[in-house]
Amino acid sequence: MSDNDIVLLERRDSGAAVITLNSPKVNALSTALLGRLHAIAQELTATPAGAVVITGGPRIFAAGADISEFSGPEQARIIGGAFHSALNAVDALPCFTIAAISGFALGGGCELALACDYRIGSTKAVFGQPEILLGIIPGGGGTQRLPRLIGAGRAKEMMVTGRQVAAEEALRMGLVDEIVEPDALMERTLSLADTVASGASLAARAISEVVDAGMATDLATALSLEIDAFEKIFRTKDSQIGVASFLENGPGKARFIGE
Repeated sequence: MSDNDIVLLERRDSGAAVITLNSPKVNALSTALLGRLHAIAQELTATPAGAVVITGGPRIFAAGADISEFSGPEQARIIGGAFHSALNAVDALPCFTIAAISGFALGGGCELALACDYRIGSTKAVFGQPEILLGIIPGGGGTQRLPRLIGAGRAKEMMVTGRQVAAEEALRMGLVDEIVEPDALMERTLSLADTVASGASLAARAISEVVDAGMATDLATALSLEIDAFEKIFRTKDSQIGVASFLENGPGKARFIGE
Protein backbone atom coordinates (compact mmCIF):
# COMPACT_ATOMS: atom_id res chain seq x y z
CA MET A 1 0.00 0.00 0.00
CA SER A 2 1.40 3.41 -0.98
CA ASP A 3 1.42 6.38 1.38
CA ASN A 4 -1.32 7.97 -0.72
CA ASP A 5 -3.60 5.00 -0.01
CA ILE A 6 -3.30 5.05 3.79
CA VAL A 7 -5.42 8.20 3.99
CA LEU A 8 -8.12 8.78 1.35
CA LEU A 9 -9.78 12.04 0.32
CA GLU A 10 -13.20 12.26 -1.31
CA ARG A 11 -14.90 15.49 -2.36
CA ARG A 12 -18.69 15.33 -2.41
CA ASP A 13 -21.09 17.12 -4.72
CA SER A 14 -22.39 19.15 -1.76
CA GLY A 15 -18.96 20.73 -1.31
CA ALA A 16 -18.12 18.61 1.74
CA ALA A 17 -15.02 16.42 1.87
CA VAL A 18 -14.40 13.07 3.57
CA ILE A 19 -11.00 12.00 4.90
CA THR A 20 -10.82 8.25 5.57
CA LEU A 21 -8.01 6.58 7.52
CA ASN A 22 -7.25 3.42 5.58
CA SER A 23 -4.22 1.77 7.17
CA PRO A 24 -4.63 -1.92 8.08
CA LYS A 25 -5.13 -3.31 10.60
CA VAL A 26 -5.90 -0.74 13.26
CA ASN A 27 -5.29 2.65 11.57
CA ALA A 28 -2.10 3.12 13.58
CA LEU A 29 -0.97 6.71 13.20
CA SER A 30 2.48 6.13 11.76
CA THR A 31 4.66 9.02 10.68
CA ALA A 32 3.80 8.11 7.07
CA LEU A 33 0.07 8.30 7.80
CA LEU A 34 0.49 11.56 9.68
CA GLY A 35 2.47 12.99 6.77
CA ARG A 36 -0.30 12.06 4.35
CA LEU A 37 -2.94 13.52 6.69
CA HIS A 38 -0.95 16.73 6.93
CA ALA A 39 -0.69 16.95 3.14
CA ILE A 40 -4.46 16.46 2.75
CA ALA A 41 -5.15 19.13 5.39
CA GLN A 42 -2.89 21.52 3.48
CA GLU A 43 -4.77 20.73 0.27
CA LEU A 44 -8.10 21.41 1.99
CA THR A 45 -6.71 24.66 3.36
CA ALA A 46 -5.57 25.84 -0.07
CA THR A 47 -8.83 24.74 -1.72
CA PRO A 48 -11.34 24.67 1.14
CA ALA A 49 -14.30 22.33 1.40
CA GLY A 50 -17.59 23.46 2.87
CA ALA A 51 -17.17 20.92 5.69
CA VAL A 52 -14.82 18.03 6.39
CA VAL A 53 -15.55 14.59 7.83
CA ILE A 54 -12.75 12.44 9.28
CA THR A 55 -13.49 8.76 9.78
CA GLY A 56 -11.86 5.36 10.10
CA GLY A 57 -13.34 1.90 9.87
CA PRO A 58 -16.43 0.49 11.60
CA ARG A 59 -14.32 -1.30 14.24
CA ILE A 60 -11.46 1.12 14.84
CA PHE A 61 -11.33 4.88 14.25
CA ALA A 62 -7.62 4.93 15.07
CA ALA A 63 -5.74 2.91 17.65
CA GLY A 64 -3.04 5.49 18.30
CA ALA A 65 0.61 5.92 17.39
CA ASP A 66 2.59 3.19 15.67
CA ILE A 67 4.44 1.85 18.73
CA SER A 68 6.95 0.04 16.53
CA GLU A 69 8.39 3.46 15.65
CA PHE A 70 9.20 4.28 19.31
CA SER A 71 12.94 3.90 19.82
CA GLY A 72 14.07 6.66 22.16
CA PRO A 73 13.91 10.36 23.08
CA GLU A 74 15.16 11.64 19.74
CA GLN A 75 12.58 9.61 17.82
CA ALA A 76 9.92 10.66 20.33
CA ARG A 77 10.46 14.30 19.43
CA ILE A 78 10.20 13.47 15.73
CA ILE A 79 7.00 11.49 16.27
CA GLY A 80 5.54 14.19 18.51
CA GLY A 81 6.38 16.79 15.90
CA ALA A 82 4.63 14.75 13.20
CA PHE A 83 1.53 14.48 15.40
CA HIS A 84 1.49 18.19 16.16
CA SER A 85 2.01 19.18 12.51
CA ALA A 86 -0.79 16.93 11.24
CA LEU A 87 -3.31 17.52 14.00
CA ASN A 88 -2.68 21.27 14.15
CA ALA A 89 -3.31 21.36 10.40
CA VAL A 90 -6.60 19.54 10.94
CA ASP A 91 -7.48 21.90 13.78
CA ALA A 92 -6.73 24.89 11.53
CA LEU A 93 -8.86 23.75 8.58
CA PRO A 94 -10.98 26.73 7.47
CA CYS A 95 -14.30 24.93 7.77
CA PHE A 96 -16.46 22.88 10.14
CA THR A 97 -14.79 19.52 10.86
CA ILE A 98 -16.60 16.43 12.11
CA ALA A 99 -15.06 13.23 13.45
CA ALA A 100 -17.20 10.13 12.78
CA ILE A 101 -16.03 7.62 15.39
CA SER A 102 -16.96 3.97 15.49
CA GLY A 103 -15.01 1.59 17.66
CA PHE A 104 -11.73 2.51 19.31
CA ALA A 105 -10.30 6.03 19.34
CA LEU A 106 -7.29 5.57 21.59
CA GLY A 107 -4.16 7.63 22.16
CA GLY A 108 -3.42 9.49 18.96
CA GLY A 109 -6.80 8.41 17.63
CA CYS A 110 -8.52 10.22 20.48
CA GLU A 111 -6.23 13.20 19.90
CA LEU A 112 -7.24 13.29 16.23
CA ALA A 113 -10.91 13.35 17.23
CA LEU A 114 -10.14 16.17 19.68
CA ALA A 115 -8.64 18.23 16.83
CA CYS A 116 -12.04 18.29 15.09
CA ASP A 117 -14.81 20.79 15.81
CA TYR A 118 -17.52 18.18 16.44
CA ARG A 119 -17.53 14.50 17.31
CA ILE A 120 -20.25 11.99 16.44
CA GLY A 121 -19.72 8.55 17.92
CA SER A 122 -21.47 5.26 17.39
CA THR A 123 -22.78 3.45 20.45
CA LYS A 124 -19.70 1.21 20.06
CA ALA A 125 -17.22 4.09 20.23
CA VAL A 126 -14.54 3.86 22.92
CA PHE A 127 -12.17 6.70 23.83
CA GLY A 128 -8.99 6.77 25.84
CA GLN A 129 -5.52 8.20 26.40
CA PRO A 130 -3.75 5.03 27.56
CA GLU A 131 -0.19 6.24 27.10
CA ILE A 132 0.52 5.99 30.83
CA LEU A 133 0.17 2.20 30.53
CA LEU A 134 3.37 2.37 28.46
CA GLY A 135 5.03 4.63 31.01
CA ILE A 136 4.73 7.69 28.74
CA ILE A 137 2.34 10.64 28.27
CA PRO A 138 0.13 11.80 25.39
CA GLY A 139 2.22 13.64 22.81
CA GLY A 140 -0.27 14.55 20.10
CA GLY A 141 -2.12 17.32 21.89
CA GLY A 142 -4.07 15.24 24.39
CA THR A 143 -2.69 16.96 27.50
CA GLN A 144 -3.91 20.29 26.12
CA ARG A 145 -7.03 19.67 23.99
CA LEU A 146 -8.69 17.14 26.31
CA PRO A 147 -8.81 19.41 29.42
CA ARG A 148 -10.03 22.30 27.30
CA LEU A 149 -12.92 20.11 26.20
CA ILE A 150 -13.95 18.21 29.35
CA GLY A 151 -12.20 20.07 32.17
CA ALA A 152 -8.85 19.54 33.83
CA GLY A 153 -10.00 17.13 36.55
CA ARG A 154 -11.73 14.67 34.25
CA ALA A 155 -8.95 14.91 31.69
CA LYS A 156 -6.24 14.22 34.25
CA GLU A 157 -8.19 11.25 35.64
CA MET A 158 -8.51 9.73 32.16
CA MET A 159 -4.84 10.23 31.42
CA VAL A 160 -3.34 9.14 34.75
CA THR A 161 -5.41 5.94 34.84
CA GLY A 162 -5.32 5.21 31.10
CA ARG A 163 -8.86 3.91 31.34
CA GLN A 164 -11.19 3.61 28.37
CA VAL A 165 -14.42 5.60 28.18
CA ALA A 166 -17.43 4.11 26.41
CA ALA A 167 -19.82 6.14 24.28
CA GLU A 168 -22.50 6.94 26.88
CA GLU A 169 -19.98 8.24 29.42
CA ALA A 170 -18.15 10.14 26.69
CA LEU A 171 -21.43 11.86 25.81
CA ARG A 172 -22.12 12.79 29.44
CA MET A 173 -18.67 14.32 29.93
CA GLY A 174 -18.77 16.23 26.61
CA LEU A 175 -16.01 14.22 24.95
CA VAL A 176 -18.42 13.32 22.15
CA ASP A 177 -21.29 15.55 20.96
CA GLU A 178 -23.71 12.90 19.67
CA ILE A 179 -24.01 9.14 19.68
CA VAL A 180 -25.98 7.10 17.16
CA GLU A 181 -26.36 3.45 16.27
CA PRO A 182 -23.38 2.11 14.30
CA ASP A 183 -25.31 1.64 11.05
CA ALA A 184 -26.53 5.25 11.22
CA LEU A 185 -23.14 6.85 11.92
CA MET A 186 -22.05 7.79 8.42
CA GLU A 187 -25.55 8.73 7.29
CA ARG A 188 -25.90 11.19 10.19
CA THR A 189 -22.37 12.55 9.79
CA LEU A 190 -22.59 13.04 6.03
CA SER A 191 -26.02 14.61 6.36
CA LEU A 192 -24.64 17.19 8.79
CA ALA A 193 -21.57 17.84 6.63
CA ASP A 194 -23.68 18.22 3.47
CA THR A 195 -26.06 20.60 5.24
CA VAL A 196 -23.20 22.83 6.38
CA ALA A 197 -21.37 22.65 3.04
CA SER A 198 -24.42 23.46 0.93
CA GLY A 199 -25.43 26.37 3.16
CA ALA A 200 -23.71 29.68 3.79
CA SER A 201 -20.22 28.18 3.75
CA LEU A 202 -18.37 31.49 4.11
CA ALA A 203 -20.39 32.37 7.22
CA ALA A 204 -19.82 28.86 8.62
CA ARG A 205 -16.09 29.26 8.02
CA ALA A 206 -16.10 32.64 9.76
CA ILE A 207 -17.94 31.16 12.75
CA SER A 208 -15.32 28.41 13.17
CA GLU A 209 -12.45 30.86 12.84
CA VAL A 210 -13.87 33.39 15.31
CA VAL A 211 -14.82 30.76 17.89
CA ASP A 212 -11.35 29.18 17.74
CA ALA A 213 -9.52 32.49 17.89
CA GLY A 214 -11.79 33.81 20.62
CA MET A 215 -11.33 30.76 22.83
CA ALA A 216 -7.59 31.44 22.86
CA THR A 217 -7.85 35.01 24.15
CA ASP A 218 -9.74 37.22 26.60
CA LEU A 219 -13.41 38.13 26.14
CA ALA A 220 -12.85 41.75 25.16
CA THR A 221 -10.42 40.80 22.40
CA ALA A 222 -12.69 37.96 21.29
CA LEU A 223 -15.68 40.31 20.97
CA SER A 224 -13.53 42.63 18.87
CA LEU A 225 -12.68 39.69 16.59
CA GLU A 226 -16.39 38.92 16.30
CA ILE A 227 -17.40 42.44 15.24
CA ASP A 228 -14.61 42.51 12.64
CA ALA A 229 -15.81 39.21 11.19
CA PHE A 230 -19.46 40.34 11.39
CA GLU A 231 -18.63 43.39 9.27
CA LYS A 232 -16.47 41.38 6.85
CA ILE A 233 -19.16 38.78 6.18
CA PHE A 234 -21.59 41.53 5.20
CA ARG A 235 -19.32 42.24 2.24
CA THR A 236 -20.08 38.82 0.71
CA LYS A 237 -22.64 38.09 -1.97
CA ASP A 238 -24.02 35.33 0.26
CA SER A 239 -25.03 37.88 2.89
CA GLN A 240 -26.88 39.93 0.28
CA ILE A 241 -28.61 36.80 -1.01
CA GLY A 242 -29.53 35.67 2.51
CA VAL A 243 -30.94 39.00 3.67
CA ALA A 244 -32.93 39.54 0.46
CA SER A 245 -34.30 35.99 0.60
CA PHE A 246 -35.34 36.41 4.22
CA LEU A 247 -37.19 39.64 3.51
CA GLU A 248 -38.97 38.12 0.53
CA ASN A 249 -39.53 34.48 1.53
CA GLY A 250 -38.70 34.10 5.23
CA PRO A 251 -35.83 32.08 6.77
CA GLY A 252 -34.27 28.95 5.34
CA LYS A 253 -35.05 29.57 1.65
CA ALA A 254 -31.80 31.22 0.46
CA ARG A 255 -29.60 29.50 -2.11
CA PHE A 256 -26.06 30.55 -1.37
CA ILE A 257 -23.21 30.61 -3.88
CA GLY A 258 -20.15 30.68 -1.61
CA GLU A 259 -19.02 34.14 -2.62
